[in-house]
Amino acid sequence: MELVATAQFRRAMERAVAAGAYSERIVRLVGDLARAGGDASHPLLDERESSKKAVLLILTANRGMCGGYNGGVLRTAVARLEELTRTFEEVELYVVGKRGFSYLTYRDYKIARSFFDFEDKPTFAEVDAIASELLERYQTGEIDRLDVVYSKFYSISKQRPSAETILPLTELAATDGDESAEDAPSESRLQFEFLPSPRSVLEEIVPTAFRAKTFKCFLDAAVGEQIARMVAMKAATENADEMISSLTTTYNRARQGQITNEILEVVGGANALS
Repeated sequence: MELVATAQFRRAMERAVAAGAYSERIVRLVGDLARAGGDASHPLLDERESSKKAVLLILTANRGMCGGYNGGVLRTAVARLEELTRTFEEVELYVVGKRGFSYLTYRDYKIARSFFDFEDKPTFAEVDAIASELLERYQTGEIDRLDVVYSKFYSISKQRPSAETILPLTELAATDGDESAEDAPSESRLQFEFLPSPRSVLEEIVPTAFRAKTFKCFLDAAVGEQIARMVAMKAATENADEMISSLTTTYNRARQGQITNEILEVVGGANALS
């Protein structure tokens, strides 16, 4: 299982790294265009005053044997759920993965939608089906906020459960899109020309940025799961080797003791006969 997880991790990491560069760049572009567009805006970028309904999307694994991966994500999800409950009248749960579904149903949380089809290689088409549904519900005013909880991938040695607001995109553009003015001083001064208009450009690119960010969350979750399983199975293998060594030593000592007793019995019997 360690070897299988290692192979799956490498493929998942390549996809996550490739998608991460695209996702970060397009979100940064959205922030730059929104600032350069003047009065032009987009509904996905504007915070809403309404606090009727929010959706919390939780990304967990279908299988266990991956250490504390699911536990960390679910603890973060419960904390974010409590925070949203204090702010919104109703919070719907969208749960990806059997482990998250089992955990939340056992604790009597009401789950609106559940998805069990995602493994180590989520496709954009599969993720886009969920993203489009949530996007439509947000644009029609059915929901006022969308948060996602997942294991965020930073590097091979660093993954961390993360809770982020991805609708509206205001916070996303501020955190992922343009981390600091010093990081990109030349880009902050770029002047954009919009054809045919700033509003039409934003209407096209903002939903694309949302879909790209959602897809990146799924890819990060897949990488985190495989890394956690790889580490857990490595530890399990080492523990099994130590257990085998310990049991072998115990067995040899017991066998040696039994042979010694048998020899003493034979010698004692021979002495008795003589």
